[in-house]
Amino acid sequence: MRYPVPAAAHRVTQVIDRSRFVATVAPAPTVADAQHVLRGVRDEFPDATHHCWAYVVGPPGSTGQVGMSDDGEPHGTAGRPMLTVLLHGGVGDVVAVVTRYYGGTKLGTGGLVKAYGGAVQAALATLPRRDRVDAVTLTVRVAYAAIGAVQPLWAAHEAVVRREAYEAAVTFTLEVPGDRVEGLVRAVTDATRGTAVVGAPG
Repeated sequence: MRYPVPAAAHRVTQVIDRSRFVATVAPAPTVADAQHVLRGVRDEFPDATHHCWAYVVGPPGSTGQVGMSDDGEPHGTAGRPMLTVLLHGGVGDVVAVVTRYYGGTKLGTGGLVKAYGGAVQAALATLPRRDRVDAVTLTVRVAYAAIGAVQPLWAAHEAVVRREAYEAAVTFTLEVPGDRVEGLVRAVTDATRGTAVVGAPG
């Protein structure tokens, strides 16, 4: 499986009616990672009025592992709109923490929903992304004469060589993106006229 995730932590600050909203969006491949990011933001801004948060662990839009908190704001005005934006943001394995410094003007429930959701939207709009790819380990055993035929196939299928063993034949241990395995096996088979042995390490 391949899907976009945050490439790094990213931050956007907005001021709305004198309240300052600092949105931090970061990678969260596990719930523990999301909680770690939240603790880090709390430590960084210990004097803030609120630290509201939401996370989605898994592919974009998946609801299997999600969480949210209003952190003292009126119920449903912070965590829920933040989570909604994350679920529709096209990014997986992501946590958002919006830190608020109260500026003295009440925003009302509608204003809070707009402020918290909008802060996450602004952060996602400029978020650096990368693809998360579940990798599969394969071994490919070929005759020495076939080395030149198969080696160019690794880069073409995004395979990374982890090990090479030169014995009676040559065995390459490869790490391959899950969605490229079928194409690579087919290409190796064609290039060696069916003489290559492809399997799992063991």
